[in-house]
Amino acid sequence: MSDFLWPGLILAAVLIWAVWCFNRLVRLRNQVRTAWSDIDVQLARRHDLIPQLVRTVQAYTDHERSLLTAVTELRARAVESQHPGQLAALENELEQSLSRLFILQESYPDLKADGNFSQLQRDLVETENLLQYARRFYNGAVRALNDRVLQFPDLLIARVAGFSTAEFFSAAEDQRDVVSVNREGMK
Repeated sequence: MSDFLWPGLILAAVLIWAVWCFNRLVRLRNQVRTAWSDIDVQLARRHDLIPQLVRTVQAYTDHERSLLTAVTELRARAVESQHPGQLAALENELEQSLSRLFILQESYPDLKADGNFSQLQRDLVETENLLQYARRFYNGAVRALNDRVLQFPDLLIARVAGFSTAEFFSAAEDQRDVVSVNREGMK
């Protein structure tokens, strides 16, 4: 080959690599967005079930107002939040409050026997399982995107094209402690 062709071939190879790298970054960013959408769908389902659960429990437990109010307020704050880190912390608090709410059934046999409460509890447990899967998928997608955005040579294209790292859905430091639940503290 002539010396005249080498610069053209090198330029063509660099352009092909840049396009390939850009397309991979777009695919990873879209995967993060899709995964976040999956979390959002499950959170919306959970948020829709909570008012029904609160109404059902209220019918049996008039003196558990503080717990019911906390669950309702946490749900409202979580619905408004769009920031993954803040939402993760709110959702962890909400999970803990819901756990305390489910423990109430031991103190109220009529509530435990209520078919609507049992169905809502099953629906929430199913939603929690789907949420755990969605969170793992989202965090995996975030890891893959962040790796590419931060690793050389992909970071060259990422910086030029305006790609940035995404935030993991994780518990806040104060949310990682084991929650102790006792009946006396709930009344």
